[in-house]
Amino acid sequence: MMIKLDNPQLYKKLDTTNLHERISNLPQQCRQAWQSAIALPLPKDFKKIDKIVIIGMGGSAIGGDLLRTIVSLQSRVEVTVQRDYDLPKSVDKNTLVIASSYSGNTEETISAFKQALKNPCKKFVITTGGKISEIAAQNGVPLFSFGYASEPRAALGYGFFSLLAFLHNLDIIPDELLNVEETLDILKKMSAKMSKGVPFPKNPAKQLAIKLHNNIVVVYGAGILSSVAYRWKTQINENSKAWAFSETLPELNHNAVVGYKFPADMADRIFVIMLRSKDLNPRTIKRYKITSDILSKSSIPHEIIDAKGNTPLCQMMSSILLGDYVSYYLAILYGINPSPVEIIDYLKKSLASSK
Repeated sequence: MMIKLDNPQLYKKLDTTNLHERISNLPQQCRQAWQSAIALPLPKDFKKIDKIVIIGMGGSAIGGDLLRTIVSLQSRVEVTVQRDYDLPKSVDKNTLVIASSYSGNTEETISAFKQALKNPCKKFVITTGGKISEIAAQNGVPLFSFGYASEPRAALGYGFFSLLAFLHNLDIIPDELLNVEETLDILKKMSAKMSKGVPFPKNPAKQLAIKLHNNIVVVYGAGILSSVAYRWKTQINENSKAWAFSETLPELNHNAVVGYKFPADMADRIFVIMLRSKDLNPRTIKRYKITSDILSKSSIPHEIIDAKGNTPLCQMMSSILLGDYVSYYLAILYGINPSPVEIIDYLKKSLASSK
């Protein structure tokens, strides 16, 4: 398998749309998104808010999860991510509703956005085009339109860094929480070490993918890495076409740890990834060691991975980039193209035919 991941012909055969390039270009994508969004003027009344609701699904919603984490560190503005057809009842004139849809045609997002049009809330759209762009234009709703050809999950730079820039311009996110240059510098260095051209013995993403291969992956995270753990889960689902789940510390210490025992034959089919930040609550950090001991006693393979960087933003993004690469190499190990999501396409077509 080590030789398999170092075979350039295999990537040409399986990765026909070159998803690898989009993963490796994440640092540049984040920079482009930040620069474009930071220069976009926003309505002055956007500053008169106490709540933000981000409506979106899948890869278009994960940026909202990450944003909620950053905002919660120092702001009183409450950020909610709504993954559904309906707008929360709490939305009012002091709420900024941001509809995020990469394609612009996500039916759940369009449904919730249409409800927002009937509400006195502030409204904004992030998209590449599609129906939601047309609806926004017809109703005078400001939007951030970007052109980046990719899968929605691979456009995270635009889905997240544009939100960061907007909220920074609204004085909701203070400068001390954002060190964009540190983040992009570390991402660039990490990408160079995890690229497909870097051989297995020197490539941490390939090494981890080997360990996860043919196992059900469970990703643990805490604090600023809770949403990152969920991102790992969804990337393994979509890129690797594999089972994966995520859990959050310290909550999992009150339930999940009790379930390590049965079914007894599952212990050697599970691999637990524990994403850890040095800036977590000291008691939570202690829980990582104790939980690791419990996993060891239960003979469950696991690994603790420490986030890189000094700021929350950098630690979150560096951990995400590692997960993206790992999920990509897992797809190669399974002998499949990481880009298509045929089951999701089937669901969308089936729903469309049932209208």
